[in-house]
Amino acid sequence: MALETISDIASLRARLAQENYIAFVPTMGNLHAGHIHLVKLAREKGQCVVASIFVNPLQFGANEDLASYPRTLEADCEKLDAAGADIVFTPSASEIYPAEQTMRISAPPIANELCGAARPGHFDGVATVVMKLFNIVRPSVAVFGKKDFQQLFIIRELVRQFNLPIEIVAGETQREASGLALSSRNGYLNASQRLEAQRLYRTLQLIVENVQKGNRDYSAIETQSSQYLTQLGWIVDYISIRSAATLAPATPQDSDLVALAAARQGRTRLIDNIEFSISA
Repeated sequence: MALETISDIASLRARLAQENYIAFVPTMGNLHAGHIHLVKLAREKGQCVVASIFVNPLQFGANEDLASYPRTLEADCEKLDAAGADIVFTPSASEIYPAEQTMRISAPPIANELCGAARPGHFDGVATVVMKLFNIVRPSVAVFGKKDFQQLFIIRELVRQFNLPIEIVAGETQREASGLALSSRNGYLNASQRLEAQRLYRTLQLIVENVQKGNRDYSAIETQSSQYLTQLGWIVDYISIRSAATLAPATPQDSDLVALAAARQGRTRLIDNIEFSISA
């Protein structure tokens, strides 16, 4: 069956009323192989696969790239069709926010750390639009990528704390051959920046190797790694070793960890992470 494109909530709800088990992949468009991996995971999980394409203004700060965020709807729909999606939901901002959204989800305190420290209110905007999309689509399964590890954590908490009957499935980060995590924002990188960008993943790999060899001075590892990238011209937002279960700063008692980083090449902000385990 050909991909169906639906842009209004009433029509989508009417169409989905006949479906029993929906798998949902929310996106902001400008799709790449990482998104398509999530759609294929959804295809394995649900009888009806719905993807959404919506650039959510609530999660962009005043000086962020909302206006210039790439919008490639025709190409996105071709990719979704090839990947086996059944429906793409493409609402306008006025369809999702017909009036000022004065009621918002307040994300937990962890939302003010890591990416949230540099983007105040970002995860409130994410959580609010995801809750709205969940209420519109009413999926049984929703699929999110692990590259946005903090976002994944917050969405899992949203589902748990509001008792939503939705299974959250996490898709592994998809990478270029160099190790660079796929991202819509990679398109902003020039040739030399793209070559340098792979260093972020390599830095995380070195952190993991260091910890797995027995170094538990996490603060020193974070500082040294940040200084290393800074000396090479990066603007580092953070490098942090955290508990994978709670996202609290890692302690020597934690065995399941995640090393996370956010840093800029020129004006392009890149994020990445690696989950790993040690003997506590």
